Amino acid sequence: MGPGKADLLDAIASEGSISAAGRKLKMSYRRCWMLVDVLNRCWTQPVVTTSTEGAQLTDFGRDLLARYRALQAVAQESAAGGGAELADRLRAAPLPVQPSD
Repeated sequence: MGPGKADLLDAIASEGSISAAGRKLKMSYRRCWMLVDVLNRCWTQPVVTTSTEGAQLTDFGRDLLARYRALQAVAQESAAGGGAELADRLRAAPLPVQPSD
């Protein structure tokens, strides 16, 4: 699971089909279908179900997406705070190169 697959799941949830999600994300239907297939094979429960009417996230898929987005938010928040701490430790200019013997 990563940001691309999460975006695809969001698009499937909002568009109601894999092909419409692909158009929204400017991805081919085949690529979207392959990513959905990988997701469904990797997790213990299906993430997306399909029918002649379209596609939708399963309850498990909605929960997985929500948990991933929460984890992503925590990581972004942590990175933002850590970046400020590191910036405080950065020299205004690098030290000069030491001549080698």
